[in-house]
Amino acid sequence: MGKVTRFDPHHRRGRRQGRRVAGYRKQAPRSSRNRRRTWGRALSGARPFLLLVGLIAVAVVLRDGAAFEPPAYLQTEPEWVDGQFTRCGPGRGHYCVFDGDTFKLGDRKIRVVGIDTAEVRARCPAEAAQAEASTAALQHWLNRGPFAMTARIDDPTDRYGRNLRIMKRKAPDGTEDRLADFMRNEGGARRYLGGYRGGWC
Repeated sequence: MGKVTRFDPHHRRGRRQGRRVAGYRKQAPRSSRNRRRTWGRALSGARPFLLLVGLIAVAVVLRDGAAFEPPAYLQTEPEWVDGQFTRCGPGRGHYCVFDGDTFKLGDRKIRVVGIDTAEVRARCPAEAAQAEASTAALQHWLNRGPFAMTARIDDPTDRYGRNLRIMKRKAPDGTEDRLADFMRNEGGARRYLGGYRGGWC
């Protein structure tokens, strides 16, 4: 009588399961958190460049670099100025003031970024009075002591060839004394964001 092989339903299933378990490698799913971290690091490194591109794009659209002040890390190294400013006119000094948003350093004309003031060549008495007050305020701020000038890192000029600059100094109490803020608060200047300038009459 031949050898009888008894059928064990669990025998083969167990072996099959064993092979499946032994040969199976579960692949860990990629973490969405890790992907977010990778993208976050990439964007963080590119942020200054992207911001500069954005600022330049805005300037191109507005065609006026005097409209906004960039973050400090997108500005040039400070240029320090120390001198007594007079009113501009024939034979009047190395440092002089044209109006409430423009002054002169030697052969350079400097335009204050972020403000607009009344024109000296006024269209009405009200504009002439405001222009005089703004010019006096600018001269007063410039003569209060040394100050730093910075520019956007691509060093723009306006359509009149004026250097566009940000002016500031440290106040005695340690705070930052910014020319544009002073002119808006004390000199009758308007915040300038590019484009159309309103009238003063």
